[in-house]
Amino acid sequence: MNLYEYMGKEIFRKNGIPVPDGYVVENQSGVKKFEKPVVIKSQILLGGRGKSGGIKFAKSQNELDSGVKELLGSKIRNLTVTKVLIEDMLDIKKEIYVSIALNRAERVPMVIASSSGGVEIESVPEDKIFKTMIDPMIGYSDYIGREATNFLKMDPAIAVQFRSILSCLYTVFEKEDCELVEINPLVITGSGKLVAADAKVVMDSDAMFRHKEINIVDTEKTPLELEAQGKGYSFVELDGRIGVIANGAGLTMATLDALTLHKGKPRNFLDLGGTDNVDTVVNAFELVMKADPKAILVNIFGGVTKCDTVANGIVAAKNRLKISKPIVVRLSGVHEDEGRAILKNDGIDAFSTMMPAIERVVQIAGGN
Repeated sequence: MNLYEYMGKEIFRKNGIPVPDGYVVENQSGVKKFEKPVVIKSQILLGGRGKSGGIKFAKSQNELDSGVKELLGSKIRNLTVTKVLIEDMLDIKKEIYVSIALNRAERVPMVIASSSGGVEIESVPEDKIFKTMIDPMIGYSDYIGREATNFLKMDPAIAVQFRSILSCLYTVFEKEDCELVEINPLVITGSGKLVAADAKVVMDSDAMFRHKEINIVDTEKTPLELEAQGKGYSFVELDGRIGVIANGAGLTMATLDALTLHKGKPRNFLDLGGTDNVDTVVNAFELVMKADPKAILVNIFGGVTKCDTVANGIVAAKNRLKISKPIVVRLSGVHEDEGRAILKNDGIDAFSTMMPAIERVVQIAGGN
């Protein structure tokens, strides 16, 4: 879950990371009296706002008023700006980069830092980037900060501030269940202070139940994906013609791969998860039907999820939702014989292995 910049900066502020003074407005009447030069930043969940005209600078009341008026309601790459952050303009002497990201290969947090800030870290030569892993069982230690500041050849006064910020950044990463916390740029001001000019915070979506205070709509999701999210399903809309329901992210991905291998195009990704509840199956079908597929493929490997429960759910969905579209099912695992018998009694194709089910649904729905 990506947070808006102003949300990230509020978290930074509460955890001891210096950020510019500022405030958020949603309409022109919220603009305060001009006192000093400010930056007006559109709050959208996209990078590259500056290049897209989403950031303005104001050195007078007129420029402040016109900048806010210009940004609010404008569209940046099809996203409407509904909020802007107005904050003090920094006296920038130098920009550096620092982040802590989840390294999925090693399954540990990783510190990344560079003396080249304000640009995408991918564009910085590898030998100019400091990287080190943090053992989550030990946590952040001061020697990590010392290694970073030595690598970046920082002035001692700046290095002290950097180590403090890095320690606070790790606190945010751990406490807020983050996948990424990034400051780019971390500015060295003319007076020798380090200030976070930007804030990127990406929280683990599966941990959002621990952060009820975060109320945000993911603008990258479709309305149907948002509806599915609200009902607790992992659901992604695709552009094919075969609706897919499977249990477990791995099996669902494998199902999409197998469909593609057989020239079939999936209409969606829906992970049913582990369930032994008929209504959960019915609700999954309701979501898939809203995506209007040509046929539906169900691929279940039963363990926690019982095959006969899924079969009863499929029959219930067919009757309650009056589904006339073809349904092809692969059922394997706990109570699989009972499950397939329930389906066959209702005239639904049921297979014990995946590939025959894939071939059948592609035959019905047509390939690419």
